[in-house]
Amino acid sequence: MEKLGTRDIYGQTLVKLGSENRDIVVLDADLSSSTRTSKFKEKFPERFFNMGVAEQDMMGTAAGLAAVGKIPFASTFAIFSTGRAWEQVRQAICLSKFNVKIVASHGGITVGEDGATHQSLEDIGLMKIIPNMTVIVPADGHEAAAALEFAVRYSGPVYIRLSREKFPVLYHEGIDFQIGKARVHSEGTDVNIIACGMMVSFALNAAESLRQEGLNVGVINMSSIKPIDKEAIKSAAKKSGAIVTAEEHSIIGGLGSAVAEYLGEEEPAYIERIGTKDRFGASGKVEDLLREYNLTREDIILAAKKVIAKKAGRLILPIE
Repeated sequence: MEKLGTRDIYGQTLVKLGSENRDIVVLDADLSSSTRTSKFKEKFPERFFNMGVAEQDMMGTAAGLAAVGKIPFASTFAIFSTGRAWEQVRQAICLSKFNVKIVASHGGITVGEDGATHQSLEDIGLMKIIPNMTVIVPADGHEAAAALEFAVRYSGPVYIRLSREKFPVLYHEGIDFQIGKARVHSEGTDVNIIACGMMVSFALNAAESLRQEGLNVGVINMSSIKPIDKEAIKSAAKKSGAIVTAEEHSIIGGLGSAVAEYLGEEEPAYIERIGTKDRFGASGKVEDLLREYNLTREDIILAAKKVIAKKAGRLILPIE
């Protein structure tokens, strides 16, 4: 299957958007080669600012640029843009609803060998909790490009989470993106899997395997984490009564939490959450880490069978 790097698409799309809109400026924290903002620097050096290893200053500067009508894109690794600079994102950007776009690369466990210090498993929750912030986790490169196009048109703070790892291509070039709207691949009567980021491709593969066993399974790409598509969650819960969420993030504060909160308040259904379980990351090869942290197609299959059994009121036995 063809794969694209979401950060690679970011670099290419920035150049395109910069050619179309001279108000776009780009800030980076000494990681432009890794975030791919170096492509924008090569094309528009007068609109590129390397802020050095000073992420808090970068966010404050981005807020200032937005205050005078520019559209700043601020980029670094997810762990730094959301953790080290959280106060500045809250106070300088979101409080005044400044038009700043924070595009973070290297989100999730798939940062790999860089290990726990660089594997941001909390960033979605950190951004989701701030008022006025929009949070997007694209499922592939083409959806990432569409999300960036949206971000330029939208007035207000946006957080877009990208990855170091390349994602399988799921959609066609030029696909549309709508904030607050899920991309519903299918709805199932036995179970529905709601996923974001690279876990969408795993969810689609898991659903196909489950269908071969005779189960009716749906898959929903919830790339818009905030605002979230409540109607899509409600419809999936009503149809199946059983939900699995899948994310490359802690189950605390991320997609799984958002879906569980909605189900608990509005549409009770059985739920199983795939994600990291209240632990830090570790250094290792991506495939090994995905297995260690139970973020694989097989883990989604097991979770789907478990939640179906819960719904049926059967005793949960180990599944071979």
